[in-house]
Amino acid sequence: MTIVTGQAEAPRRLQPDRSGVLRKIWEHRADYAYVLPAIAVMLIVIAYPIYYTIELSFFNTPPGLQLRDKTFIGVDNYTAILTSEVFWKVTWNTLIWTLGSTFISFVLGFATALALHRDFVGRGVLRAILIIPWVISAVAASYIWKWIYHSDFGIIGAVLVELGLADRPPNFIDSVGTVLPSLIVVNIWREFPFAMIMMMAGLQTVPDQLLRAAKVDGANAWQRFWHVTFPHLRNVSTVTILLLAVANFNSFIIPWIMTGGGPSNASHIWITHIYELAFGRQRWGVASAYSVLLFLILMTLGYFYVRALSGNERKDKSA
Repeated sequence: MTIVTGQAEAPRRLQPDRSGVLRKIWEHRADYAYVLPAIAVMLIVIAYPIYYTIELSFFNTPPGLQLRDKTFIGVDNYTAILTSEVFWKVTWNTLIWTLGSTFISFVLGFATALALHRDFVGRGVLRAILIIPWVISAVAASYIWKWIYHSDFGIIGAVLVELGLADRPPNFIDSVGTVLPSLIVVNIWREFPFAMIMMMAGLQTVPDQLLRAAKVDGANAWQRFWHVTFPHLRNVSTVTILLLAVANFNSFIIPWIMTGGGPSNASHIWITHIYELAFGRQRWGVASAYSVLLFLILMTLGYFYVRALSGNERKDKSA
C-alpha cells in the first residue's frame, strides 16, 4: 500500500551565479598570467594612444609649440569642427567615397562571383587575373593610375583624343568636378576582387539539392537566385559590405598619393584631412577631435560587424 504523505515537493530552482567579475578573475588568475604579456602590449600600443588622443582633443596646440605647452579649451575643438564648412564638405566627400566604393565594389564582385561560379574553360586563369588588382600594392596602383589619368601623358586621354571623342585630354584628377569619381573608380578597381572572393566562398555553401529541386519545380534562373541562392548569402553579404565600408571609410593611400586632397579640398576625406591637420598644420588638438569622431563611427560599424558574425555563429549552432 502506498502512503501519500502530502503534496509533491516542488523542484528546486537553480540559483543564479552571483559571484562577481573580480572573484572569477581571481579564481582564474593562473590563466590570465599566461596572457598578461599580450595584455600589457595591447595597453601600451592601443589603449594609451586612444586615451592620449581623447585627452589631446580637449586642448589647443598652436603650431610651433611643444605639446607640453598645450592649453585646455574644453569642447572648443569639437565646436569648431562641427561649425566649419570644410568639415561638412569633407564629410560629404567621405560619404560619397564610402557609399559609392562599397556599393559598386560589392555589386561588381557579386556579379563576377556568379559568373565565375559556372564551369568553363580557363576559369582558373580568369580568377587569377581578376585577383591581381587586390594583391597589388596600393602605393604602386596609385602611381600607375595617376599616370593613366595624367592630362598630358595619360593613356586614357590619348585614346579619347585618338578616337575623336575629345578635343584634348580631360583633366580627371585636376578638376573639382571629376576628381572624386575618378578616385572612386580606382578604389573600385582595387576592392571588387575582395568582394568577389568573399561571395565565391559563400556560393560554395549553397546546397545543390535546393537548386535542383527549385529547377524541377519550374523556377527560372532569376527565381532560383532570389529565393534560394541569395537567402543563403545574406550573412556573408552583410559581413562583406561592413568590411568594405570600414576599409573605405578609413582609406588613405589612394586619395592622398593621387591628389593629396586637392584640388580645393574636392578629394579630401576624413582620414586625409586628419593627416593634413596633424602633420601638415601641426593642429594636434583639432586633428585629435577629428580622430575621436572617426573612432566612434568605426566602432559603430565594428559593432554591427561583430553582431553579424555572432548571428552567423548562432545560426551554425542551431543548424
